[in-house]
Amino acid sequence: MKAETFLPDDYRPAEDEPFMNDNQLEYFRRKLLAWRSDILEDSRDTIEAMKGATRNIPDIADRASEETDRALELRTRDRERKLVAKIDAALRRIDEGEYGYCDVTGEPISLKRLDARPIATMSLEAQERHERREKVHRDD
Repeated sequence: MKAETFLPDDYRPAEDEPFMNDNQLEYFRRKLLAWRSDILEDSRDTIEAMKGATRNIPDIADRASEETDRALELRTRDRERKLVAKIDAALRRIDEGEYGYCDVTGEPISLKRLDARPIATMSLEAQERHERREKVHRDD
C-alpha cells in the first residue's frame, strides 16, 4: 500500500500538470469516496424513515399518495445503488492505474469532464458517438 498523498484543501486539477499524477488521483479518489459516503448515508436515512413511517392510513387518496412517494424514493435509491457500483468501479480504475482514460480510444478524458462526472469512462467525443449510435439503433 502506498503512502497517502498530501493534498491541500483548495487543490483543483489543472491542465498544466502531468495527467493523472498523484495529486489528481488523490483528488478524484477523495471526491468519489465522499460521493459514495453521501449516497450511503442517504440510503440509511431512507431505511430509517421507512421503518418509522409504516402506518395504516384510512384515507385511500392519502395512502395512495404515500405509496407513490415511497415507490419514487425506492426507485431513486435503486438508481443510487447502481451509481455506487460505478463509483466502486472508478475507485478500482484508480487503483489499477486506468482512471482518467477513455475505454474506447485510450485517450485522456478531460479534467473538466472528470470533475463534473468522476465516474466517466469515455471522453466526451466517444460518449457522444456512443449516444448517437444508441439513438439510431434503439427500438421505439
